[in-house]
Amino acid sequence: MFARWRRAGLIVPTLMTLALLPVLIGLGTWQWQRKIWKEELIATIEQRRSAEPVSYAEALARAASPEAVTYLHVTVTGAFDHGEERHVYAPRSQGPGWNVYTLFRPVDGLPPLFVNRGWVPERLKDPASRSEGQVTPPVTVVGLARLPEVKGTFTPDNDLKGNRWYSRDSDAMRWGAAGPPTSEQLATMRLEAYAPFSIDADAKPENPGGWPKGGTTEIRLSNSHLQYVVTWYGLALTLVGVFVVFARQRLAALEDRPPQS
Repeated sequence: MFARWRRAGLIVPTLMTLALLPVLIGLGTWQWQRKIWKEELIATIEQRRSAEPVSYAEALARAASPEAVTYLHVTVTGAFDHGEERHVYAPRSQGPGWNVYTLFRPVDGLPPLFVNRGWVPERLKDPASRSEGQVTPPVTVVGLARLPEVKGTFTPDNDLKGNRWYSRDSDAMRWGAAGPPTSEQLATMRLEAYAPFSIDADAKPENPGGWPKGGTTEIRLSNSHLQYVVTWYGLALTLVGVFVVFARQRLAALEDRPPQS
């Protein structure tokens, strides 16, 4: 049989097919696993969003595992430090605007954190233009826990001095316009612990005066993995089908050749 397939020129195509087929099947299997993971993630997020909020202390305890706290519905009581606002660029169909992140100091000496109070248009970026919304303590915030955002390749650098942020880097927000201290400065500083997450405030209740407008969290988790599963497995089946047809044609042609004298 080997000699017959060699005469038909099928050895190299067979080896190539045998090498490529596991790759295509492996990619299809990987996408199937990703599909299951994505479905579980979406279900978890939806469950957390609609669940009763947990206490801030419980959220801090869960934060040892980042996956356990992201999108967790949290409630915390304390006071806003309105002098420590950070503005994260968030354009909308209405025009350019900003998400207002304000430093929040919880009661009972728990670590401070930044709260995304909501969105304001460009004309209301200055806190003085929305003084009614600068609420006084005590304040209870309910919203979704969010981990710091990794800066994308094409995302502009944050303008710390101009208080113009383009990524949700709550780790860096604590330093304000001065920016992070040097390693030498860090060695001599007594740092205050901050929460490893921020909170996106819910849309309700609205802030006095209507600004900032809460409920800014957008969850866009596409789940196209089934298409990829079909694509990779389909390519594997196509490869097998093409090879079978090709091999039959080559073997048939070999049988039709006149015997060599």
